[in-house]
Amino acid sequence: MTNTFERRYKNGIDPTRGGYPGFKYTRTIADGLVIERDVAVPMRDGVNIYVDIFRPADNPDADLPVLVAWSSYGKHSPQKLADFPADTGVPEGALSKYVAFESPDPMYWCRAGYAVIFVDPRGTWGSEGVAEAFWGEGEGQDYHDLIEWAGTQPWSNGKVGMAGVSYLAIIQWLTAATQPPHLAAMNPWEGVSDLYRDFAFHGGMPETQFHPWWHEGVLFSRSKVEDTVAMRDEHPFDDDYWATKRADLSKVTVPAYVVASWSDHGLHTRGTLEAYKGLGSSRKWLEIHGRKKWGYYYDEQSIARQRAFFDHFLKGEDTEVDQWPAVRLEVRDRYYEGQVRNVESWPVIETDYRALHLDAATMTLGAHAPRDEASAEYSATDEQDHVVFDYRFDTETELVGNSKLRLWVEAEGADDMDLYVALQKIDADGEPVNFPFFSIWENGNVALGWLRVSHRELDKERSTPQQPWLSHRREQKLAPGEQVPVEIEVLPSGTVFHEGETLRLLIQGSDVNKYPAGTPTQRHHSAVNQGRHIIHTGGQYDAHLLVPVTREVTGASGATTNTQSTQ
Repeated sequence: MTNTFERRYKNGIDPTRGGYPGFKYTRTIADGLVIERDVAVPMRDGVNIYVDIFRPADNPDADLPVLVAWSSYGKHSPQKLADFPADTGVPEGALSKYVAFESPDPMYWCRAGYAVIFVDPRGTWGSEGVAEAFWGEGEGQDYHDLIEWAGTQPWSNGKVGMAGVSYLAIIQWLTAATQPPHLAAMNPWEGVSDLYRDFAFHGGMPETQFHPWWHEGVLFSRSKVEDTVAMRDEHPFDDDYWATKRADLSKVTVPAYVVASWSDHGLHTRGTLEAYKGLGSSRKWLEIHGRKKWGYYYDEQSIARQRAFFDHFLKGEDTEVDQWPAVRLEVRDRYYEGQVRNVESWPVIETDYRALHLDAATMTLGAHAPRDEASAEYSATDEQDHVVFDYRFDTETELVGNSKLRLWVEAEGADDMDLYVALQKIDADGEPVNFPFFSIWENGNVALGWLRVSHRELDKERSTPQQPWLSHRREQKLAPGEQVPVEIEVLPSGTVFHEGETLRLLIQGSDVNKYPAGTPTQRHHSAVNQGRHIIHTGGQYDAHLLVPVTREVTGASGATTNTQSTQ
């Protein structure tokens, strides 16, 4: 693809300032491992990248299946989960000292008969070249070349798998789409697939906390690296630049064990689920959990499922994989409590999408559209001001999937609006129910959604009744007093509401949860909100929340109605 833009770069930070131990090939034997550091791997253009290789010391030259974990965080870097300001869910002592950030543990996998490779990609740390484009076509091609190198080493059995969380999952989409012949399986564990919609902009709003924080961690280089923050600022619409960071998922044909969560709204939830839907693989499985992602990745049961998957496709062993349901998902009740459901597809087929109509006269959600027009409003700049609409359940109901919010809005004193939406669960005693959020926090909502109203234009070909797809190609500002309809994608969730519990819709002009700077959480510092936001309901204003009902208990007998077989 010929670029129609100029890429911006930042000079790299001296790698030694990031704890880099220095560049030098070494081969050591320790803790039952043969460890080779800084092994040169040539790319197709002659540039060398450097990798660390771990193999079992008792049989290092056997025909080993290979797991590769690729990221720019530093192959030398140990998991530093204890440095985060809140609990990650990974027990102390659960991992060996050899684990790079968000990577599989070489100690475990080498004992299971695997070789494990950690990578410093082109232009990062000690590797040659320039880090031209994080999560771009070139990085996917480099990963392709590494897989082909690994699959032809004398100690390799010729079958390579891709593994890891977040960055290490994102790059898997781009790499698998290049179809490396020696790639036998992939396990993307929570990875965005649309850098524009999932990472840099939410509903057209620039994300201003996580992205810059993340970027500071990938600047260690002997040359220069792509300045992704500057590129975001120069490319506020979904243009050719963002297209270079988006894989053709239909070309991904290897077996895929995809893991997503309800708890990473604003980062991986949407993109992982959209990627699963688009994969061309005939053998693919999806698992969706509601826990903290690092804790869930390193959980013993999760590792057992990872091993069953890789043993099957990289070793040819007969494991439980052939008995797996197509989709395994958790329906959350509250923090770390929920029921696992096995279903046939994602989205869940035969979902009953129900409209709950907003009524600003009573501040409720109801099954019937109100006849009379009414309005509710809040200050667009007061972070404590908001409006809420409640719906109380009289039967136990499970909501699993995307929701959609249709509003009629007006900006008083401004020509644009940033709308922040949350779905919340309120128990029968009127207390909020919290869920895990963004890897380390414990006060998350059921679901989130965002919209910059000037970005309200829909892509009519990709939008569905339950999932609006914004085109993000131009701005449509508001005229004074103009009232416009908007559709807001409320990201997927899986939650049960018991009889007497309440679904609360919250709308405001700032982030619903505010987390400290320098932590792995998203934030949006709005530059467009001024004056007051007005929400119109009733009469001609068909404002409603479309919710995905997948199961409910009806009648005094407690009979259960399912939209799809569950276990």
